[in-house]
Amino acid sequence: MSIGENITQALVNIKTNKMRAILTMLGIIIGIAAVIAIMMAGQSMTLSINTQMQSFGVNNITAYVQQRNENRGNQYFFRTGGGGSVAEKDMITDAMLDNLRQKYPDQIQAFSLSTGVGTGQTTLGSNYANLNLIGVNSEYDKANNLTMLQGRFLLQNDSDNRRNVAVVSDKLATAIFGNKNPIGRSIFVVAGTHVNNYAIIGVYQSEAQNFGASATASQDQPTDVYIPLATAQRITGVRGYQSVVIMTALGVNATDFSANVTKLLNQYYARNVTYQISTFTMESMISQVTSMLNTVAIAISAIAAISLLVGGIGVMNIMLVSITERTREIGVRKALGATNGAIRGQFIIEAIVICFIGGVIGILVGLALGGVVVSVLSTMAGTNLSVAAPVSTIFLATGISVAIGVFFGYYPANNAAKLDPIDALRYE
Repeated sequence: MSIGENITQALVNIKTNKMRAILTMLGIIIGIAAVIAIMMAGQSMTLSINTQMQSFGVNNITAYVQQRNENRGNQYFFRTGGGGSVAEKDMITDAMLDNLRQKYPDQIQAFSLSTGVGTGQTTLGSNYANLNLIGVNSEYDKANNLTMLQGRFLLQNDSDNRRNVAVVSDKLATAIFGNKNPIGRSIFVVAGTHVNNYAIIGVYQSEAQNFGASATASQDQPTDVYIPLATAQRITGVRGYQSVVIMTALGVNATDFSANVTKLLNQYYARNVTYQISTFTMESMISQVTSMLNTVAIAISAIAAISLLVGGIGVMNIMLVSITERTREIGVRKALGATNGAIRGQFIIEAIVICFIGGVIGILVGLALGGVVVSVLSTMAGTNLSVAAPVSTIFLATGISVAIGVFFGYYPANNAAKLDPIDALRYE
């Protein structure tokens, strides 16, 4: 019999024993579906997180004050903002940054400087909004990809530095003023021990929620209110920085340039026995997060793929039963001149057909299940996760299903090929 005739015969046998064939395919279907659904969810989460992280600037370098290895052990030490556990004498200074810019004028596009004043709230009548009050420099919006919707961002001039002005999010503006134009209006801010009025000079577009925050929690989720850096430094009394974000110029490799930044800034910490400067890039962080998520997805998929082994054993079992039921048929074929290879090929192809059909059904079920899982994750995260169909995984799943058919179908098929035609004809 030709391959086409064997496939046709296999489909006839499957149709004749529908329930048995479906039960045989079940392990293959569950295994393939589980792997594809997990990979879909993993890829969608990875894509969403990467997109959010890239919005912070792939070419940005963060330089931060860190305890020296001999002092911190294995503890990762990194704090943002102006205050905290690092003394002002150990912080990064404006003089250091000026020297860095002078040394690498063509590599540095902007500095993002910030000083945290505190968390708090602003109210107007029954309306309220939670906020983080942060002092920033005039290049902060460029380095952090802020989109201005109304007004302007802060300027590093005497006019802004001497006045109590602020840039707020569209979320805060809507919560406090509704549909009214917020530009020129004042908000009364209570942040920690600081209380003051700030005139709104600009409104920026607030970012999408961070992954993992629920939709309910987002209603009270604070947004950043930006005031001039000089104003924040007067409030906190701190003029140094625990961390600085450096926006590199176009065409500069952030990972390579970060080594130069680390080397230059650490010259100022050569005699500091407690602290040093370390750097990281968003590009390296994205790579690490992607690698971690992929590893987790593959590990979970490997566990789910155990059901494929169970499905393969089921295929072998049903093929042994099928050969027992068709012993006389095998005897007749061999008596008519069928070779051992022809008999072996017939049953291997039948096993492949069963596994292939199960694999196709598993792929369809996996795609549907993956879409549901991604939708549920989107609801839980309060954000829109894109459904990424794992094309490579689909091809791999198809190949695995065929391989299972060959591997687990060979032993029963080989047994059928070795049957003695006389004994087979006499089998009842």
